[in-house]
Amino acid sequence: MATPQKYIEGIGRRKTASARVRIVKSAESRVIVNDRPIAEYFYATALQKNILDVLETENAGIDTYEISAKVFGGGLSSQSDAIKLGIARALVKEKADRRITLKRAGLLKRDPRAVERKKFGLKKARRRPQWSKR
Repeated sequence: MATPQKYIEGIGRRKTASARVRIVKSAESRVIVNDRPIAEYFYATALQKNILDVLETENAGIDTYEISAKVFGGGLSSQSDAIKLGIARALVKEKADRRITLKRAGLLKRDPRAVERKKFGLKKARRRPQWSKR
């Protein structure tokens, strides 16, 4: 029976998407999202690259990791941003001196933008009913 490897966990959020990311040192890099390979879950290569940019940060001393992410809520774009933040936070938990490099790259900042609530008397958050002269 193999001994379970110690993982480091990071949580990332964006809009209504939330991701729980676990990283484990490995011989080769592998990313699994909701029990599926990254290429299968995020069909757009831009979203895959968005996530993998964290691992390619220069001068951060990042090795190869097996990354497992459970993500829910939001759309695919916000899910990829949530995973990216989760990976960055987990890497900082593992080795604190990476914080400066990742912070300079803007990878530890949570995007605070969210949908504005709808107001009464309006059709959407700011869209007013059409004005009629007669």
